Amino acid sequence: MQSFRTELENPVVERDIIDLEKKIRQFQEGLIPEEKFRSLRLARGIYGQRQQGVQMIRIKIPFGYLTFKKLLRIADVSDEYATGNLHLTTRQDIQIHFVSLDKTPELWAKLDQDDITLREACGNTVRNITASYAAGIDPDEPFDVSPYAYESFTYFLRNPISQDMGRKFKIAFSSSEKDTALAYIHDVGLIPKIRKQDGQEIRGFKVVIGGGLGAQPAIAHLAYEFLEEDQLIPFMEALVRVFDRYGERNNRNKARLKFLIAKLGFEQVIALIDEERLALKSTSYLVNRNILPETVLPDAQEYPEVNLVNEAKYQAWLKANVFEQKQSGWYAISSRVTNGDIKTDTARKLVAALRGHVADDIRITPNQGLLFKFARKESLPYLFTALDSLGFAEPGFDSVADVTTCPGTDTCNLAISDSTHISRVLEQVIETEFPELVYNKDIKIKLSGCMNSCGQHGLANIGFHGSSMKAQGKVMPALQVLLGGGSLGNGDGRAAEKIIKVPTKRGPDVVRMVLGDYERNSVHDERFNDYYLRQGKEYFYDLLKPLADQSSLQPSDFIDWGQEGEFATAIGVGECASVVIDLVATLLVEAEERLQWADENFEAGSYADAIYHAYSGFIQSAKALLLDENVNASTQIKVLEEFDVRLVDTGRFALPGGLKEQVLRINKQEPSESFARQYLAESRDFLKRAAECRNAGFTATA
Repeated sequence: MQSFRTELENPVVERDIIDLEKKIRQFQEGLIPEEKFRSLRLARGIYGQRQQGVQMIRIKIPFGYLTFKKLLRIADVSDEYATGNLHLTTRQDIQIHFVSLDKTPELWAKLDQDDITLREACGNTVRNITASYAAGIDPDEPFDVSPYAYESFTYFLRNPISQDMGRKFKIAFSSSEKDTALAYIHDVGLIPKIRKQDGQEIRGFKVVIGGGLGAQPAIAHLAYEFLEEDQLIPFMEALVRVFDRYGERNNRNKARLKFLIAKLGFEQVIALIDEERLALKSTSYLVNRNILPETVLPDAQEYPEVNLVNEAKYQAWLKANVFEQKQSGWYAISSRVTNGDIKTDTARKLVAALRGHVADDIRITPNQGLLFKFARKESLPYLFTALDSLGFAEPGFDSVADVTTCPGTDTCNLAISDSTHISRVLEQVIETEFPELVYNKDIKIKLSGCMNSCGQHGLANIGFHGSSMKAQGKVMPALQVLLGGGSLGNGDGRAAEKIIKVPTKRGPDVVRMVLGDYERNSVHDERFNDYYLRQGKEYFYDLLKPLADQSSLQPSDFIDWGQEGEFATAIGVGECASVVIDLVATLLVEAEERLQWADENFEAGSYADAIYHAYSGFIQSAKALLLDENVNASTQIKVLEEFDVRLVDTGRFALPGGLKEQVLRINKQEPSESFARQYLAESRDFLKRAAECRNAGFTATA
């Protein structure tokens, strides 16, 4: 495990990888508890699979932007360390599966050779920042949001404010009011806007916050109709700081930002954001609009004459999968990718076929597909033929025929029933029985293996999530049917409503009945959700009720899609975020580690980061002593309050003014050198006293 060190050029990444190698060894030697190690590896993109002893690796692809070289690098890594498959996710990441834990540092080092990271792809962090796949070429966009997404990614990567929050935090940039990045389901959703002022164009964003899916979906709240571009990153930093301090940490089912807003109230959350502004690194942050490489356009060339064997398919492909960019005369091509899975040999053939004919700028799409940019019109017959030979020219990208799904029971611990095999069956139903719908981009079918909505069923027009039901004294695989979700545009949307639960083998019949009824009973040009709202939830319950009838069950109904034996639920421990660690010694070690990072940042002149690491040291030290009191406070602010009530106010820990007042000076001071020096010294002194109390047997009174 040492050879990778000679391959690293970035000292920051090198330190990350060497630290991961060290922590793996300490975990295997029993020096780090499993719960702590889980949170550490998750923040480095390493996720335990359903299958014991192997890992899923999530590779972070900011706003889905890939070059040919990066795609080939990831393919090589998958061949060497995984199964030769690349899985595209709804958050524009790439996942590879069945990786040995021991090999993850070496794997990361290989990826870093092309500046690809695993850092903060999972865990309680700011996750991959997503964006509309057409950003930069969208005919409807006010401006390209790609540089803003990229600078946001770099700003929060390794940022001390977002390393160990109570839960994950998601940010999305849409390119226009069509909201193809689904701003309304994110912790922060952004829609680009332009205002005219004194004859000048001022860039900014509509900002919505607190959206989310899962078992309890929530539509984001409007924070700003227009926030000027230089205020965007400061606002997001302040919000993340509030979420870190006030967010729930014990009950992970209540730990997302949407629950904090529900608990405190939207206006109070905005007030807390304002309180943080003085402590920010920058009160204004101008994004470098030219930070990304300039697009190199493919040269004009003579294309070989192509024999279009299936002219009808080519015309359907042109209509459904190709559009003219805002750059006149250039075309973008979108490709459906079944289940989001691409074999590595296919990825290499794809690069070989496309290189020189499109820009070196591939985008992973939020519906698990691919977008290729800057194709010349005369190249389209050639590109269709090349893509078709690889299975990437099926018409109907982002249509009702393009089903979104998570990996389900193939690899995920939380999945209840299959999602990948049935999604392929649903696509076949559309293509064979409703072929005209391959042009319908109004209706989306989305499917998840459980209620957590990784397949985004919670925002689907027609959604399913894996479940189970009892029948004939046995458990059978089932699907919860949801209807009526989707985007309304400009940062607003609807959550899908639960209708009925049916045996999973009847999922295709649900699609047949719902779409058939829509075709028969909708009025001219009526959109699906308007039709759904007009008919009402009860109408669809009655329509689908016969499919829930158990009197006609067959033996095959007790076998899940893609399986041979009878169904049995086998849900593991979810790893979408780390769990609470209640080991006092571990917390004190963590506090010391935070202070070491604080010292390093102080020496580097990064005073805001140094102060936040020192703040974390205060919190970890206080939490350690509270756990000795059998008090497991659920938020950082509660840690400070409980410490004062139980230890300071009772005279057992002398601290004039109390801990809360001392620690929360963090958001009442600018991050100056003098304040950083003082705050670090106070945090280190507090840790020293906490450790002395612990060593002296400082325990709760009877």
